[in-house]
Amino acid sequence: MNICPITYEDCGERKYSEKGLRKLSRQLTHLEDFPYSAEEQRREAVIRAGKMSIQGVQPKLSVRLNIKKTIFDVMDSGGYYIIKPQILDCAEVPENEDLTMRLAAMIGLEVPLHGLVYSKDGSFAYFIRRFDRIGRGGKLPLEDFAQLTGKDRDTKYRSSMEQVSAVIDRFCTFPAIERAKLFQLTLFNFLTGNEDSHLKNYSLIRRDSKIELSPMYDLLNSAMILNSKEEIALPLNGKKRNLDREDFLNYFARERLKMTDKIITKTINGLENAFPLWIDHIQKSFLSESMKKKYIQNLNSRAARLELKVDLFSTQ
Repeated sequence: MNICPITYEDCGERKYSEKGLRKLSRQLTHLEDFPYSAEEQRREAVIRAGKMSIQGVQPKLSVRLNIKKTIFDVMDSGGYYIIKPQILDCAEVPENEDLTMRLAAMIGLEVPLHGLVYSKDGSFAYFIRRFDRIGRGGKLPLEDFAQLTGKDRDTKYRSSMEQVSAVIDRFCTFPAIERAKLFQLTLFNFLTGNEDSHLKNYSLIRRDSKIELSPMYDLLNSAMILNSKEEIALPLNGKKRNLDREDFLNYFARERLKMTDKIITKTINGLENAFPLWIDHIQKSFLSESMKKKYIQNLNSRAARLELKVDLFSTQ
């Protein structure tokens, strides 16, 4: 019995479920393997890097869904999807990112359509739909927080969570709503070990004349891949490690974000209610058993640090 890498539901002997294929297109009844091995994908990403408008150091390919040929086609530019291959020396990054994005969606954070696609060598690649593309060739205004604060790729870590919140206050149409999203995202990143959420991983988008936080992207449990001594990319309360409930709730939420106790409690309750569902999803994911164990151990440890009222899951 196979599990669909787009919906996580049983799909029998097929590689994808009907529901998973319909998420890509209502016309799609089959999807061919991505016609590049993981090594070829990395090579293509290097060759095309100067031609594509996709930022970041992780190998990426711009692709479009060719419904007639039931396959993802690689493009130099203008693709409506991004594909990320397996990375040398970093285990199971596509599976990790796909899972972490799913966990985010389960607490109400907005994420684009995403999933895993089989490559011709049997490996998984991660795909995500570009949320700044609309219609045929249309593009929504989008700027990341590095651009908004005059930073670049080399200075994207020279900031703080306080400065991130200040960008929201300065530019967003309804800053109180976006500050609540930021608080939820900050807790989520800490819980799931996303220790590399720098300025280029936050963006503002204009939709329907409203400026707001964009859908989430680049959510990844980096704690179980990298041996970093830091727990957060941008300091909070002057700290990048040894953060606790006091830092997140009293200092960040109440003092800096000016959030009410009602909203704080609602956010915490949402995380606590999602916790057992997260564990179930991790166990169903495409991570190896050893990586599932690491993910759950990390989640248990961070939940205890935040003093969440949850039953920690045994990995023995």
